Amino acid sequence: MKQSQLFMPTLREVPSDADIKSHQMLLRAGFIRQNAAGIYSFLPLGKKVLQKVEAIVREEMNNAGSQEMMMPALQLADLWEESGRWQSYGPELMRLKDRHDRDFALGATHEEVITSIIRDEIKSYKKLPLNVYQIQTKFRDEKRPRFGLLRGREFIMKDAYSFHHTQESLDHTYETMKSAYSAIFSRLGLNFRSVLADSGSIGGKDNHEFMVLSEIGEDWIAYSSESDFAANIEMAPVHDTYTMPEGEELSFEPVDTGDARTIAEVAAKLECSEDTIIKSLLFIADGVPVLVLVRGDHEVNEIKLKNVLGADDLALASEQETLKVMGTAPGTIGPVNISSEIRVIADHAVKYVKNGICGANEESTHLKNVNMGRDASVERYEDIRFIKEGDPSPDGKGIIQFAKGIEVGHVFKLGKVYSEPMKAEFLDENGKNQTMIMGCYGIGVSRTLAAVAEENNDEKGLIWPLALAPFDVHVIAVNSKNTEQAEAADALYSQLKEAGYDCLYDDRPERAGVKFADADLIGVPLRVMAGKKAGEGIVELKVRKTGESYELPISEVLQAVKKELQLLAGK
Repeated sequence: MKQSQLFMPTLREVPSDADIKSHQMLLRAGFIRQNAAGIYSFLPLGKKVLQKVEAIVREEMNNAGSQEMMMPALQLADLWEESGRWQSYGPELMRLKDRHDRDFALGATHEEVITSIIRDEIKSYKKLPLNVYQIQTKFRDEKRPRFGLLRGREFIMKDAYSFHHTQESLDHTYETMKSAYSAIFSRLGLNFRSVLADSGSIGGKDNHEFMVLSEIGEDWIAYSSESDFAANIEMAPVHDTYTMPEGEELSFEPVDTGDARTIAEVAAKLECSEDTIIKSLLFIADGVPVLVLVRGDHEVNEIKLKNVLGADDLALASEQETLKVMGTAPGTIGPVNISSEIRVIADHAVKYVKNGICGANEESTHLKNVNMGRDASVERYEDIRFIKEGDPSPDGKGIIQFAKGIEVGHVFKLGKVYSEPMKAEFLDENGKNQTMIMGCYGIGVSRTLAAVAEENNDEKGLIWPLALAPFDVHVIAVNSKNTEQAEAADALYSQLKEAGYDCLYDDRPERAGVKFADADLIGVPLRVMAGKKAGEGIVELKVRKTGESYELPISEVLQAVKKELQLLAGK
């Protein structure tokens, strides 16, 4: 491709609304342009990279036994009513009406559509399992679109769905898809982790996110310092490995704590450590008050708590609700001498607090020397806290460390969340009706492109890995008006194309500084420059990633390009 003909509108200044490197570089290098908040066009360079991401995704999905198809972006509301998500999905679902006043949605995801197709076409266990996927535009009305392609309202997604007649079949496909995802993100050169995650609005149990480690990530990952354990901090388990402190149990007594309410204030007032305080919080679970206890240096994990309680709706009680149930305001409540009708759930660590401190259920007062079991009753002890850095890894290997991550993929065991309400059934080997068991598997394709760009750049521009680069080689005639340089560059461009390399040829009548700046911006792996020594049959080759450059005879360029590209490909 001759650069004089390429639509590549580069920018010299960083756009004011671009907060992260990938967004800045993709805009400046002419890969994308914003049409509205969270909505982008892919210009020719961006489209080429996007197609390469899709090709890798497509190849690994096909290798995993999934079949590609295409479903409509415009979906009937009736299907979402069947699954129960028309109202529950929330404002992110873009809803609209047609001229006949029928409700539709722009596809945020396709569980309903694919379930309706499969239930109508598959009637026997002999046709299962089945695994299908598509690569398609999705629409979600994000409240705060940000970070360019990382959080948009319109984006490219690969979504796959599997249907099974047994749980064992789903488990097998789930592991196959996890392996395929690992292969995809490894081929893209990303520093990623597969982490245990929450299913969110999709539903189902047992799911993993694929997270690219990045300082601009919006999710926190807990991972082991010595193993491959990793989990979203919302889901990372904390095992009961505590020990009871030595010493006798003392009699509890009230102490004046004045206006101290927070854990830090109470610890300062009583000159004690936060891990000796029992933090008490009142929650309302499906309309029922539940007193929740964690150690003072820990935080309640509402996702874990919701799962433990089996609640559909869970919220921290308001001050008015707390006053009504506990007789006092938040900050002074505790589990001692309360109504037996109030459920009490405690984290494992609370059981091992000896002679602890808690609220006394009256203003300006706390109790010290409180011991669970003796002074307060607990319905059950569960893992209901967030894991902390420095905690033992749940797999027993190393300690927990934290890192931020960008979610690029997610795999779910849906079970019967959609197939049951939508009556996706089949006849088993005994001729009896059974409900299909489902899995679903998503990759944010355009988001993954941005994650690669976020990992691969410097102050000058993008540095694409070879697998995704818009071109293999960038040929530059340093001075296009110089006949010797132009002829040398023309010849090299032709030779490299004939050898099968995808080349960009900067034949523009621009200054050398402009050409080099643009070349750095767009980040093609190799650069061949015909400059002042072109008349002597000498050109310069430069590796974008390392900055290494050297001169060589034109006759050796093909061999050198082959060698350098093999090195970049890790061969």
